[in-house]
Amino acid sequence: MPFYNSQGKIPLKRHTVFSKDNNTGIYYEEHISREGFSNIYSNIYHIHMPTQLKEVFPLTPSFKRVEMADHRHRHIETFKFKNTGNLVSSRNPLFFNDDVVISVAHITQKADFFYKNAHHDELIYIQSGSGIFKSNFGSIKLKKGDYLVVPRGVIWEISDFDKIKCLIVESRGMIRSPKRYRNQFGQLLEHSPFCERDICTPKLEDPIDKEGKFQINVKYHEGVQSYIYKNHPFDIVGWDGYYFPYTLNISDFEPVTGSIHQPPPVHQTFEGDGFVVCSFVERLFDYHPNAVPAPYPHSNVDSDELIFYSKGNFMSRSGIREESITYHPMGLPHGPQPGKYESSIGMKKTDELAVMIDTFKSLKPTQNLLDHEDKEYYKSWIK
Repeated sequence: MPFYNSQGKIPLKRHTVFSKDNNTGIYYEEHISREGFSNIYSNIYHIHMPTQLKEVFPLTPSFKRVEMADHRHRHIETFKFKNTGNLVSSRNPLFFNDDVVISVAHITQKADFFYKNAHHDELIYIQSGSGIFKSNFGSIKLKKGDYLVVPRGVIWEISDFDKIKCLIVESRGMIRSPKRYRNQFGQLLEHSPFCERDICTPKLEDPIDKEGKFQINVKYHEGVQSYIYKNHPFDIVGWDGYYFPYTLNISDFEPVTGSIHQPPPVHQTFEGDGFVVCSFVERLFDYHPNAVPAPYPHSNVDSDELIFYSKGNFMSRSGIREESITYHPMGLPHGPQPGKYESSIGMKKTDELAVMIDTFKSLKPTQNLLDHEDKEYYKSWIK
C-alpha cells in the first residue's frame, strides 16, 4: 500500500554521514527497493553493517509438486488438517502456479529463527488467533480478520501468539491495492472500499544492539535456506519510504451493493501479477423486487476460482464449514447447489465472510491437497 511513512531517527539527507550521538561512530544505511531502483523503496538505518554473514546452510527443497491428474471442482476441509508448528513448518501448501503458492497454516509454536521470503510477497489472512508481528520495520498487533501484507525481503517473526490459523498467498509479483481505486498520485479514491486510515503500519521498537549468532531462514521458490548473521536483524534506529509491511482488517472493507446481484470485482481488495483477491463481507442483498441474491451459475473461462470460507452461513451451498476451501477451475460452470438459487429469493442480507482468490493461470494441486480433499464434491450439483 504505497504511501510515505517515517519512523525513528533518520538523517536530514539520504546517502550522507549519519553520526551516532556524541560522535561515537556512524549508522549504516540500507536501501531496499522494488524493480531495481525504479519502483517504491525505503532506506533503513542500522547500528551495524547488515551484511556481516557468518555461515550458510544448504537449501531444503520445498513441497512436492504433482501434475494435475484431472480438472474438476474440489473441496478441501482444511479444518481437519493436523499439521501444526511454527510460521514455516505449519504451512500446508495446497495450490501453486508460476505466480502464486496458496497454503493454510496453524501456528502453535514460536520459531527459533527469523524469517524472510526472498522470492515472494506474502498475504496472510488471520482466520483466528492473535499475536504480534515483529519485523525490522517494527511491530503490528495481529487480530482475527487481518490481512497482513509482507513484501519480500522483510525480516520477521511472530511472538505472543495464540494459536493462529491463517490462509497464506505467496506472490511472485507485488501485492497492491487495485489500480482503479487509486488516483494518479497513488492516493486511494473516494469510491475505494477502504482508505489509508484503515491501514495499520508497523511501530518501530527500540533497536536491539546484540552480537552473536542470529539465524534467518530465507524462503526461495525452490525451498528454504538458513543463514547465520553476526548482528541482531532488528538493530534499526529509523527508516523512511514507501516499502514496509502493513495490515488491513477485512471488517474495514466497505461492501458495494446494488439493486441486482453485483459481480465479484466489486469485492476486490488486492491485486498481484496473475491474480486478484476479493473479500465477501456482511452486506445487504439486492433491492430490486425480482432480484435473485444468490450468484448466478457462471463459467470463468480465463480464471481459476478459489474461495476460503471464513465464517457465517453460506447461502449458495451446503456442506461447507469455516476453513473450507472450494476450487472451481476455468472453463467449467459452477454456482449455487440445487435449491439454493431459488431459496435465496427474498433474502435481505448475508452474514457470511469469505476470501476469494482468482488466478489467471491454471492452479496445480500439491500432493497434500490430493490426500485431503472431499473427492465427491464435484457431484454436489446433482439433484
